[in-house]
Amino acid sequence: MQQTILQAAALIVPLIIAIVFHEVAHGWVARALGDPTAHERRRLSLNPLRHVDPVGTILVPGGLALAGIPAFGWAKPVPVDQRRLRNPRYGMMAVAAAGPLTNLVLATVGAVALGLLIRAQPSGGVAQFAVLSVSSFIFINVSLALFNLLPIPPFDGSHIVEGLLPRPAARAYARLRPFGFPLLFILLLVIPYFWPSLGVMRNVVMPPVLWTLGHFDDLVRVIAGV
Repeated sequence: MQQTILQAAALIVPLIIAIVFHEVAHGWVARALGDPTAHERRRLSLNPLRHVDPVGTILVPGGLALAGIPAFGWAKPVPVDQRRLRNPRYGMMAVAAAGPLTNLVLATVGAVALGLLIRAQPSGGVAQFAVLSVSSFIFINVSLALFNLLPIPPFDGSHIVEGLLPRPAARAYARLRPFGFPLLFILLLVIPYFWPSLGVMRNVVMPPVLWTLGHFDDLVRVIAGV
């Protein structure tokens, strides 16, 4: 029982940190680019209680991470008003990219911390818990970053694609936004259930996640001196 609680804590705490920083990064960049909406609504706080969605922030990604699947999830969305950005088209791209980039920065910090921890060669239960927590932190941040870059509304990747498309194509693409969640349900649950070999997580998300984690493992080894 105690082991299960420790494993859950080693996942949930990194998960909350990753998702909260991801969301707040959107608001910080939006404010820097002219939209103070998140600041006005007091959503630039790192207090998890202002951002956590019990299902999307804890249950769904926690269950996926325990299953060894790239974690995805959501928090209460930080409000961004695209019309208030100084350059709505490209500003929204920067706001969208801020979340995944922040997760990759956090993963880098985690890799350095894990390398230093391994280099110190600590022993005991506390050390094992620390290694597990930091390893989970890296995995979760990389998974969140790359999963959110999928070009499916409402993920961040859809805003980036919309900004890159010619304006007529961008307007057509934006009309898909109301159908984003049904599409996600089909892609992530229905298709893998009936046709496992065609799963988005297996074929689209997992390969770049594993490739990226390999580079973070290299960084850990360099820092650890092994």
